[in-house]
Amino acid sequence: MRVYLVVIDETQEAHSALRFAARRAADTQGTVHILALVPKQAFSAFGGIQATIEEEARDRAEVLANSAAGELVSESGLMPQISVRKGEGKTVIKEYLSEHPEVAALVLGAAAEGAPGPLVSHFSALSGQLPCPLFIVPGVLSDEEIDRLS
Repeated sequence: MRVYLVVIDETQEAHSALRFAARRAADTQGTVHILALVPKQAFSAFGGIQATIEEEARDRAEVLANSAAGELVSESGLMPQISVRKGEGKTVIKEYLSEHPEVAALVLGAAAEGAPGPLVSHFSALSGQLPCPLFIVPGVLSDEEIDRLS
């Protein structure tokens, strides 16, 4: 079974990547893994305050991942696997890929304007060293164009 890994956040490009991955998974009888990242907090406060800040960040990531999963189920009928992990995005994604050899492709969305985004820039530079293909969904594509291409 083909597994498409999508890193989800609040951006339009993440939505585009999820849509593309869902269409590819449906066409190949595959599935989607949704990875939500909880960034390390740069702010270091007293223990209780720091714990609350980190808990709120994790809660936001979980809500975002569950919302994306709900969107995926309603549009394609696919039930994704959800993972919420804390840490620096590049490192967490590399660890996830090494732990999940079943991942057939990493699907990222590029920003419509300006730089493509830090994850796209990083992983496209390393694409020859990844354990799976990297799909980059252009940010200027509409939902209809994504459906047509996938």
